[in-house]
Amino acid sequence: MSIRQTGVTDIVLPVSSEPVSGFKVRRVLPSRHGRMVGPFVLFDQMGPAVFNTSQGLDVRPHPHIGLAAMTYLIDGEIVHRDSLGKVQTLRPGEVSWMTAGSGIVHSERTPPEARASGSNFFGIQAWVALPCRHEEAAADFAHYSEPEIPRTCARGVEFTLIAGASDGLVSPVRTFSDMVFAEIVLTSGAQYQVKPEHHERAVYVVAGEVEIVGRPGSFREAELILLEPGAEIVLKAPAFHSTRLMLLGGEPFSEPRHVYWNFVSSSTERIEQAKTDWRDRRFPEVPGEEDFTPLPED
Repeated sequence: MSIRQTGVTDIVLPVSSEPVSGFKVRRVLPSRHGRMVGPFVLFDQMGPAVFNTSQGLDVRPHPHIGLAAMTYLIDGEIVHRDSLGKVQTLRPGEVSWMTAGSGIVHSERTPPEARASGSNFFGIQAWVALPCRHEEAAADFAHYSEPEIPRTCARGVEFTLIAGASDGLVSPVRTFSDMVFAEIVLTSGAQYQVKPEHHERAVYVVAGEVEIVGRPGSFREAELILLEPGAEIVLKAPAFHSTRLMLLGGEPFSEPRHVYWNFVSSSTERIEQAKTDWRDRRFPEVPGEEDFTPLPED
C-alpha cells in the first residue's frame, strides 16, 4: 500500500543541530518536500534538554521580518527581550506570539535563577508567514498565560488549542490568517480524529509513537506526517504508551514565500533590503543587550 493511499502524502524527517552542548534542535520545516504547511514556514522542536549549573540557552539578538513566531513550552522557561522594550518570561503551557512584520529584533535566554540552579528545557517554536497585506504590519509581541489557552480533556485525549480554531474551540491568540496549531496528548490506546476543515494539515510526533487507524505501521518521534487534504484521519496511541503530538495547518497562500535566515517575504527585493539593513545596523536595538548576531554568508 502506498503512502498516498493511506491518507498520508509524505513523511518529513528532521534535520538536527546542537547550538548548545546537550541541547538538540530538530527542524522539519522548511524541507525538500515542501516549504510550507498552510502558513507555517518553519517548525522546530527544542530539546528536551537538561542544563547543568551555569548552563543555559543564549540566543543573541537577531532580526525578523514578514513573519509571526510562536513559542510554546512543555518544560522549563525562557526570557524574551525585544526591540519594542518588551521583556517576558515564558513558562510551560504559555504561548508567545511575536509579530515581526516590518521588522523586530529579539533575544531568548535562560533566566539567571534557572541558570544558577540548573534546569530543564523543552519546547516548540514555529514561524507563520504573514499574508501580503500584513507583511509590513507594525511589530508587536503578545503573551498568553496558561489559563487563557483553551483545552479539553475527554476519553484519554488532551487537546490544547494554541492558535486558530478547531474542535469547537477558538484560541485568543491573534493571527493574521486561517490556521490551526494544537498540542494533542493521547493516553495509551486513545484516539483522536483530525478535523478536515483545514486544507493543509500535518501532525508532528513530539514524543512516543502514533498509529493511523486502518493503516499499517506507526509513526515515530520527530517525524512530520503530511496529510492528504480532506482525508479522514484517526490518530491512535499504541497500547500501554502515551503520545505527544503537534497539529499544524491552514489554508495555503497563493503567492510563494522566500526565506533567508530569519527573513520571510513574498519579495526577494524586500529580503535583500532587510539583509542590508541588518548588516548596516539599521534595525532597532534590544534594550539591555550588547551582543550582535552577524548576517550569515549566502
